[in-house]
Amino acid sequence: MRPPAPPPLPCRAPWWAASGHLQTILGNYLPGEPPAHPSTPFRIALPDGDELAGRHYPGETGVLVLVFHGLGGDDQAHYVRRTVAIAREAGHHVWTVNHRGCGAGRGLAKRPYHSGSGDDLGAAFAAARERHPDLRQLAIAYSLSANALLLNLGGGLPAPAAQPDAAIAVNPPVDLAACSRTIHAGLSRLYELRFIRRCRAAIRQRLEDGLIPDAYRTGPLMSLRQFDDAYTTRAAGFRDADDYYAQCSARPHLSKITVPTVILAAKDDPFIPWQHVAQADLPPAVHLHLEAQGGHMGYLSRDLPGRRWLPYAVAHYAKELLSQ
Repeated sequence: MRPPAPPPLPCRAPWWAASGHLQTILGNYLPGEPPAHPSTPFRIALPDGDELAGRHYPGETGVLVLVFHGLGGDDQAHYVRRTVAIAREAGHHVWTVNHRGCGAGRGLAKRPYHSGSGDDLGAAFAAARERHPDLRQLAIAYSLSANALLLNLGGGLPAPAAQPDAAIAVNPPVDLAACSRTIHAGLSRLYELRFIRRCRAAIRQRLEDGLIPDAYRTGPLMSLRQFDDAYTTRAAGFRDADDYYAQCSARPHLSKITVPTVILAAKDDPFIPWQHVAQADLPPAVHLHLEAQGGHMGYLSRDLPGRRWLPYAVAHYAKELLSQ
């Protein structure tokens, strides 16, 4: 595999989004959604009886792009819709996949998704192979899903799982224990509280749908580690947060990746330290792209129409990977 060429334009932040916090916050809230594209819903049955829900956006090329959202999101998140737009502009088929209980998947899952859900991604890849055997697969995963994707690609799961033909992982938290400490400090605590609020809402939905017992004691001011101890680890079968973080961090498995992969991260991400991936043992199949600015999935640029550098970079690397 030849190393993919970087995008011609770096992410040069506008003056009003010069910090990682501003990139993260404004990147999430600034308007500018892409137009809708025709799609049809589908479901994927999982071995434990849960199901995943997603949407298929039909295309014309021999490529299927599978897109996976981050913690507390779903397949209607703004960054997912922008990814659909760039993939459809290239003529590709697209699958957007909700994690367990998210979006259209509400009521279909008892167990939670988490940063180690690479086996659920594997179920999506296997289902896509079965339903579209002639299509080449490109996986694009964001944040929590990016770690799960890298865990899948590195063989860090309890059992072998299906994999895509190429992959892009955006802002992956490859060292979960370290990220849990970083997000609990300083201004990053605001993001932590937002994630906790969304995760507690997901628990309430499962309770309302009669899927789980009222046996999880969580609070709105918990740290992410405390929440994982109280809910994620108990519902997903881990011993405690330390066990969860050790088993599900992708960093120890990155060296084993053989699928052509691009990891995209920013040095000013306010709660995922870039050193975790930069100092990892990366194999020839993995290309690391580090931007000085961009925050956590913000990547606002002063050089591009619409100020969005991330779709520009994802489109560039998708083309590079698919040209191999």
